[in-house]
Amino acid sequence: MSFTKENFLISVCGPTGIGKTRLAITLARTLGCEILSADSRQIFREMTIGTAVPSEEELSQVKHHFIRSHSVADYYNASLFEQEVITFLNDYFKQHQQIVMVGGSGMYLNAVYTGIDDLPTIKTEIRKKWHDLYTEKGIEYLQQLTAQLDPVYYEKVDRLNPKRLQKALEVYEQTGKPYSSFLTNSKKLRSFKILKIGLNTDRNKLYDQINKRVDQMMQAGLLEEARSLLPFRDMSALKTVGYREIFEYLDGTISLDEAIQKIKDHSRAYARRQITWFRRDPEIHWFEPNREQTILEFVRQELPKMESND
Repeated sequence: MSFTKENFLISVCGPTGIGKTRLAITLARTLGCEILSADSRQIFREMTIGTAVPSEEELSQVKHHFIRSHSVADYYNASLFEQEVITFLNDYFKQHQQIVMVGGSGMYLNAVYTGIDDLPTIKTEIRKKWHDLYTEKGIEYLQQLTAQLDPVYYEKVDRLNPKRLQKALEVYEQTGKPYSSFLTNSKKLRSFKILKIGLNTDRNKLYDQINKRVDQMMQAGLLEEARSLLPFRDMSALKTVGYREIFEYLDGTISLDEAIQKIKDHSRAYARRQITWFRRDPEIHWFEPNREQTILEFVRQELPKMESND
């Protein structure tokens, strides 16, 4: 179903476990378009269960892009994602009017919304140095150094994300300047319009959904998947909730029950950080996840309005 003559990206965002996949598929089927994933972990083909990749049945309903499209063995970041997605969209919009983008990775979504600042290319040896230091000394070491060398960035960074902290320290070592000094927040012009849909619900309800999903992941074989990824455990992609806790269990430092509880606790904490991130964006229109018809009607009304305001 087509409503406008303009090119539109309808973005579905929100915390983990909220139901973004289901809504994205409903929107894409209604609009007769495809889906672009903006999930920084679902992009890796070796990480399926722990990243809650859509099921084969879901993937068969609508064509998806940037799902299981890269290898966990390859270096990847939001800047590369921006380059690949914009190239893809420039081609996609020659044949289609709309696409639905779905994901909870704020940096990847913003890379498409407004672009990533041009940053210096980090030398391989510097990147390896900070990766090794994190492995040896832990995240507290990265936190302390980032707070000391770049207090401006430290105030807003996700302090539990080693990849973000490593990036700041890499840039500082390579340039002698704080990472925050490169973040100009200059918005890049896009050839398409963006409508942002956010999903959120009662906090206790969300937490219950997250806990149940972790149990489902374990039943689906998360332990076995994590075991198969042990050779890649030092890659940035594996420093994420669901895998690092299982690695602790496989190391023998905690029990399996403790690992599962940690996954639930860390997933809930991650959801809180996601909500805080998305709440900063005044362009997001918020809905309860079970209000699909209301959201569909809203999209039907908004796309023509956005076209008329061109």
